[in-house]
Amino acid sequence: MASIHEKLGRVRKPRVHIKYEVETGDAVVQKELPFVVGVMGDFSGDPSGKLKPLRDRNFIQIDRDNFDKVMERIAPRLVYQVTNTLEEGGQKNLGVELNFNKMDDFEPGRVVDQIPALKALKESRDKLRDLLSKADRSQDLEELLEKVLQNNQDIGELSKALGLDNESGGDTADAKKEE
Repeated sequence: MASIHEKLGRVRKPRVHIKYEVETGDAVVQKELPFVVGVMGDFSGDPSGKLKPLRDRNFIQIDRDNFDKVMERIAPRLVYQVTNTLEEGGQKNLGVELNFNKMDDFEPGRVVDQIPALKALKESRDKLRDLLSKADRSQDLEELLEKVLQNNQDIGELSKALGLDNESGGDTADAKKEE
């Protein structure tokens, strides 16, 4: 096992300098203390496995170069219930499990990808955005979509064929009122 002095030797030069004066005989000498911070805690959140006892854990040197590797090893995880605001008649609560293996996993898009209900909404939004950009580039496609949306009978038949006639996905009459 490495001594504390060897570990301190690997630590980068501190930005905080703590100095004190020592009187040795008639001379006053300034000594500098190293500023080292050790943080202890359970940063895994809601671990899936059993944690080691505190006495068996070791300090981990963390810097910007190894941060993602340390996070992957610690495997922070959150498991909780949130109020379901996505469905009016559906479940009252939504189970959420978030796993973080690197710093990028805290980005909103990555968090959304870990929640199936939100991921489905995001994929639908992306598909609609792609369709809109294709419609903007193609005059023929734009005219075809307008023609399809104006024909209520065809929309009703298509909804029945797809099994969407019972779902509350929006009414074509409502869509015409909004235009």
